[in-house]
Amino acid sequence: MTFLVFIFLLSLFQAESARISSSSPIFGPRQVTGLLGGSVTVKCFYPRTSVNRHDRKYWCKESTRQCVTVISSSGYTAQDFTGRATITDFPEQGIFTIEISKLVEKDIGFYKCGIGLVNRGLSFRVKLDVSKGPNVPEEAELYYIELGGSVTINCAFGTEYGSERKYMCKMGEIGCSNVIDTYGNVNENYKGRVLLSPQELDGSFSLYMTQLRKEDSGVYLCGAGAYGEKGESKELDVHVYQETSVPQGPHVINGVIGGSVSVECHYDPRGNYTIKYWCKWRKNGCNQLITNLASMTDSYEGRIVLHDNPENGTFTVIMNQLTAGDAGYYWCMTDGDMERKSTKELKIIDGQPGLTGPKQIDAVIGTRVTIPCSYPCKYYSYQKYWCKWRNTGCQTLISSEQNQTGLVVNCDKEKRTLYLTFDQVIQADQGWYWCGVSHSGHYGETMAVFLTVNGDAIPPNTKSEDANISNTGSENSNDPQNRGGVIDDNSLPSSPEHDSSKVILSVLLPIAAVCLLLATVFVVVKFRLLKRTDLVSVGSYRTNISLSEFENSRDYGAKDNVGIHDAQETQLGGVDEFITTPGNAEGAEEPPKVKRGSKEEADIAYSTFLLQANKVAQGEA
Repeated sequence: MTFLVFIFLLSLFQAESARISSSSPIFGPRQVTGLLGGSVTVKCFYPRTSVNRHDRKYWCKESTRQCVTVISSSGYTAQDFTGRATITDFPEQGIFTIEISKLVEKDIGFYKCGIGLVNRGLSFRVKLDVSKGPNVPEEAELYYIELGGSVTINCAFGTEYGSERKYMCKMGEIGCSNVIDTYGNVNENYKGRVLLSPQELDGSFSLYMTQLRKEDSGVYLCGAGAYGEKGESKELDVHVYQETSVPQGPHVINGVIGGSVSVECHYDPRGNYTIKYWCKWRKNGCNQLITNLASMTDSYEGRIVLHDNPENGTFTVIMNQLTAGDAGYYWCMTDGDMERKSTKELKIIDGQPGLTGPKQIDAVIGTRVTIPCSYPCKYYSYQKYWCKWRNTGCQTLISSEQNQTGLVVNCDKEKRTLYLTFDQVIQADQGWYWCGVSHSGHYGETMAVFLTVNGDAIPPNTKSEDANISNTGSENSNDPQNRGGVIDDNSLPSSPEHDSSKVILSVLLPIAAVCLLLATVFVVVKFRLLKRTDLVSVGSYRTNISLSEFENSRDYGAKDNVGIHDAQETQLGGVDEFITTPGNAEGAEEPPKVKRGSKEEADIAYSTFLLQANKVAQGEA
């Protein structure tokens, strides 16, 4: 009875030790085997925090009471292992290794690799066996992955297994549960997170696991054939630790038919990444949709874009014009030394898109085009923008930042619209345009419109029907960025008839005003002339003579030298003729001026006219 109790307590202790080891962030092989007189190498992993990188690393052997240090990074080595044990730390990789040579049978036992103080710090339990040979069992491959991270596993079994089933399974109490195989079977717990991809060489394949969870830690087998029946397999030991400096973001994204989704993918900005890409997961592979190198699938033209932001370690994928077929799992992927993969599940739910407008607009070259985009009240404080889509991204044409100082009391969805206008469209304007919203540097919903431009160009002097929208182009009318504008909806006409009436009024009113002004001036001048004119008839001549032409002889040739004062001039006439001597004009007494009556003036004018008429008659004779 006492023996049974001892066995029970021993098994309980071992189970507890295994549980503690599995929960510890320190990770290493569960068992290593070396040949008698040979050597073994133990690799231990630890989180790359600043404390861990600079802390003491050690390797100790368990005894009945404590774990006795064999070797440490501080320079200590036990006497029995002097000259046989070495420890090497690789802090940048988060790894330290222990190598023991000249193995003897008394080296068999349980050891711990750890950080800090023995029996108080972080550690992982390792069993060391010594075999007399000639062969030793193959050790499991170790994979140390941060929570939410990803791993790539390569398995090769030779050309003789080229046509055999390839699989990966996880070891458990009742055998090895299938995770994925080449027959298309995928465990529900790993759906959308695991991928099996055959390689060019027969019998070789790659396994990809992403969005790793804590419960994914454990021993796996990758193999060819059937587990426990035929074929070959390889043991994989995966450990998922909790410390991570990379945000994960939501793993489930909801979208509606016809709407859009914006997905942020995170990666470590310290990594050396060349390619970031987005692919759709399937049981037999992951179809690449778009990369940061302007490569994309043709069927997604105009409805997908990738924005990379290396400074904060994110790239954003925007998809619009969603359909029911877009539902499924997608992967954010990067290459490089610190390769990362994460999975996102897109669900299509019932609802309506937040941004609404036309899906396609047809235009003729030279005409003005207005593209509306209506948004709901919830986007009032968001930045709105229009951009032109290209496979390299979506270049912003113009944006509108709403005033944040006012207090919004009422929100009318019908009147919240953002417009993109072109004064005169050209053939180069044809393509996809996106209306979108963003907030605090994060992209939100988008709406796509395709603009078709065709037909002959309209003459430059032709008036545009949409005359109520101001010309936003200035220097370069061929650049959509210089010719687009964000227009308030209140400035747009409500109907084509309203546009035509405004065009007619804007043309006719100025013409009518000019005509009226000219008529008024003509009437006034004519009236003044007629008022001061007498009708004179001499023989066969009939003419109008203005008496004002004879009122002031100074204005009509009586004064030859305009630089001489009036008093020094000789005036023409009989009664009022007088002579003045040169002198001081200011000191001379001003002679009285003779006033003529209207009758006298008329007689003079009549006499002058008779003389002129007589000269004309003689000239004709």
